[in-house]
Parts: sequence; structure tokens; C-alpha cells
Amino acid sequence: MLPTPKPIREISGLTPRDLGPGILESTEPVVLRGLAAGWPMVQAARQSAGAADAYLRRFYRDATVNAMLGPPEIEGRFFYNEAMDGFNFAPVRVRLDKVLAELERYRGAAPHQQPAIYVGSTTIDTCLPGFHDENRVELGERDALGSIWIGNRTRIAAHYDLPDNLACVVAGRRRFTLFPPSQVENLYVGPLDLTPAGQAISLVDFLKPDLERFPRFATAMEHALVVEMEPGDALFIPSMWWHHIQALEDFNVLVNYWWRQSPDYMDTPMNAMMHALMSVRDLPPEQRKAWAGLFRHYVFEADEQTAAHIPPHARRALAPMDADSVRSIRAQLLKRMNR
Repeated sequence: MLPTPKPIREISGLTPRDLGPGILESTEPVVLRGLAAGWPMVQAARQSAGAADAYLRRFYRDATVNAMLGPPEIEGRFFYNEAMDGFNFAPVRVRLDKVLAELERYRGAAPHQQPAIYVGSTTIDTCLPGFHDENRVELGERDALGSIWIGNRTRIAAHYDLPDNLACVVAGRRRFTLFPPSQVENLYVGPLDLTPAGQAISLVDFLKPDLERFPRFATAMEHALVVEMEPGDALFIPSMWWHHIQALEDFNVLVNYWWRQSPDYMDTPMNAMMHALMSVRDLPPEQRKAWAGLFRHYVFEADEQTAAHIPPHARRALAPMDADSVRSIRAQLLKRMNR
């Protein structure tokens, strides 16, 4: 039997104007009960799915969205096909009102009769202009991207995101299961360069975990945190925390905000990871060990003493990064890789 996940720390009574660094710069997840309870979208959803649907349609202006459609047999779990050379769903480009109509068509049907329908990570200001004017949170000077996610009883495999994430449930219910970054080796992550939606995912089916194939998943569950959220509840997910998301009703809507704590000119670390796989991982063991030492010295354990013996004007790439130095390094890399 798997260990029972622990609850996530909760705070109640905050409003969208009360968020500060203590929450938005936390390194641990935090549940914010009722944070968005005053949003008109949430109030409509608390009346009925139909009222929430009608509220969304108020802002629709012929927008098309990226959707994922899967047959009832996948039971809402967007994943790979059996050969793992493709996926068990079809990505489509479709008008948002058509998606809402399909969700309405299957609302109330037995779960085994419902196709999996999911619109993920769609910029709100693009597809629902004006929505943010009535439903918003105060995030200070953070340059946050507001996105909307709409679907039925879907399941999104455990994955991580680089940005910090404030996820607000605004219709339906969702169950989040979170893991700290240290649990990556126990989550049995799939390919890095063939993924259902851009991020690498855990291959474990959380509703039917195969412990013979994935025995260390039991260890991951010892560190798991879980919460079930209703309309108006929000969850802060720190950067790099793994999260599995299960939508629990026929009509579910989530609004989230992503932002990075690093400057815009910094590249994504995944590019460095892929480059290291190409150039470091398959070196002879002693060479790989030597490079691990260099990475620790210059990257993971770097501090003000790392280059203190070099005159400040001569430190170049070892100096603190800014937009100009990043641009120069990127140009050097491109030149070397294109030889």
C-alpha cells in the first residue's frame, strides 16, 4: 500500500490584494483558501456549470485555441501511445466556443462515455479579452502571464514548470498532488524531447500505479503533498515542484499566473541540460567526474569568491551576468555550434 500524502499548508482569509513576498517567493507550496472567492467567474461557477459557461462566453471574440481531444478509453489521462512514439490524444486548433459546446454536450454523461476534452495554457487576454478586468490578483511588479485551462474530467501527468505558479480554481474541483524537486529519480520521468505538452512527465499512472515497474514511486509518495480545491481556492506552486492535476467534475476551469524570478535575458536551464546531454553525459567516467567538479565550482557552488582572484574588468563570463554579457555568450555559442 502506498503512503498517504500529507496536506499542503493552508492560509485562509486573504484577498487578491493581500499577496506578498512571504507567499509569492515561498520555496514551499501554499494553499490559499477562498483567495478568488469574490471573482464574478467563481460566483457564477458556484451557481452551476451552465452559469460558468455563460460567463466565459461573455468575453469570447472568435478566438481559436489549442485543444487536446482523446477518446473515452483514455479515461481523461493525456499520455503516450503504447509504443511511446506518439500520444493517445489528438491536438487540434479549434474555436473556443466549439470546445465549450462539446463540453456542454457531454455534461452529465457517465465518465466512461465522455471523451477527454482539454484546453491548456491559453493566454487570457488573447482569447477572453476583458476577463481580467473583472477577475484579477495583485502580483506587484511581477511580469506574470495569465492563462486559462478548460476541460472535463482530465488528468495531467506529474511535471514541473520553471516559473513560479499561482493556480486559481474558478470552476469545478481539482486535486493537486505535489512533490519536491528532489523526488525526480522516484517519479520515473519520460523523454525530455518528446512530451505531450512541452514538459517532461512522470510515466506513473497515479490512479493505477504499477509498483512492479515503478517501485521507487512508493518513496516519492512518502514526500507527496495533496490538496483538493474548490472554486475560489488558489495554490502557489514554487518553481520546479512536480505537480499532478486531476479535474474532478464535468466542467472545470483554472486560471493561473506564471512568472520567473530571474531576468528576462536569462536562457532557460533546459537548453543547458540538453546541451550537457549532448556534450558531457557520454564522456568517459573520469572526464565526466572532472566536468562535474567544474560545474559545481563555476555554477552550482559559485559565490563571490569564485573569481575573486581575477581583476574585475577581466572576469568576462565569470562576472555577474547582464543582458550584454548574455548576448555575447550566446553569440559565441552559436558560432561554435554552427562550425
